[in-house]
Amino acid sequence: MTSPEPAPRPQSLMLNFFGIHVLGRDTALSSGSVIEVFARVGVTEEAVRSTLTRMTGRGLLERHRRGRKAYFALTPRAVTVLQDGHDRIWRTGAVNRDWDGQWTLVGYSLPEAWRRERHDLRSRLTWGGFGLLQNGLWVAPGVVDVAALLGDLGLDAHLRVFRGTVLTPTEAGQVVESAFDTVAIAAQYRTFLDRWSPPGALGGDPLSGQLLLHTDWLELVRRDPRLPAEHLPADWPAIRAEQLFHTLARRCAAAARAEAVRILDTVPAPSPSATP
Repeated sequence: MTSPEPAPRPQSLMLNFFGIHVLGRDTALSSGSVIEVFARVGVTEEAVRSTLTRMTGRGLLERHRRGRKAYFALTPRAVTVLQDGHDRIWRTGAVNRDWDGQWTLVGYSLPEAWRRERHDLRSRLTWGGFGLLQNGLWVAPGVVDVAALLGDLGLDAHLRVFRGTVLTPTEAGQVVESAFDTVAIAAQYRTFLDRWSPPGALGGDPLSGQLLLHTDWLELVRRDPRLPAEHLPADWPAIRAEQLFHTLARRCAAAARAEAVRILDTVPAPSPSATP
C-alpha cells in the first residue's frame, strides 16, 4: 500500500506499534525485529535505532541486553501515554454524544517576556481539547482535569480555572463556532475517509496496514477536541470516519497479530529500574 501523506513520524509509529503489540503484555522487543517490521512501512534501520535511542532518553522505553541483542520494554510513563491513546480510540471515541452542557474554562495572564511559558501553556491546552474563546480565555467541552493537564508547567499562580454552563444571550453553538475551527477538523476526518475508504487500502501486509491505520487514526483523534455532536452538522464526518476505522481495525487484527507472533523476537520485560 502507499504510505499516507504526510508520512507519520517514526516516533508516532513506534508508540503505536508498542501500544498495539506490547501494552498490557509485560513484553520486551528486540531492536532487530522492530527494524524488520518498520522496513515494511518505509522506515530505515538508522531511523529505527535513532528513535529507540531518543525514546529511551525521554524515559519512554527501557533498554535491556540479552547476550548481543538489545531489547526494549515500556516504562511506566510510556504505559500511561499509551493507555491514554488506547482509551481515546476504544472508550472515549471521536463522537461526543453524551455532553452534559458543562464547559471547563481556563484564563491566564503571563508576563510579556514569558514567551516559552506561553507557548508551552497554549500547546498543552490545545492538546487537552481547549479552544481559544477570546484573548487569554480558553474553553473545552465537558469536565477536564486541568490540574493533571497543566500542573507540571509551574504556572498555577497565573491560572484561573472555572467550570459552568452558558447563559443567555450566549449559546453553546456560538462558543463552538468561535473557539474551534470546525472546518479544519472536518477536513481532517474527510482526509482520513479519502485515504482509507478505497478497497484494498490496508494493502497486502496486515502488520504494516494495521500500524499505519492506527497511527493515522490516533493522531487524528488526539487533535480532536470532541465537540458536542448536538452542535455540529448532522453529517459530521467523524461519525463515518470512526465507523470506517473500527471496520478496518477488526478486519486486520487477527492476521496482524499472527504475523507479529511470527516475526517479533520477544522476552519477558524485566521490572523497570525506576518510575518516572
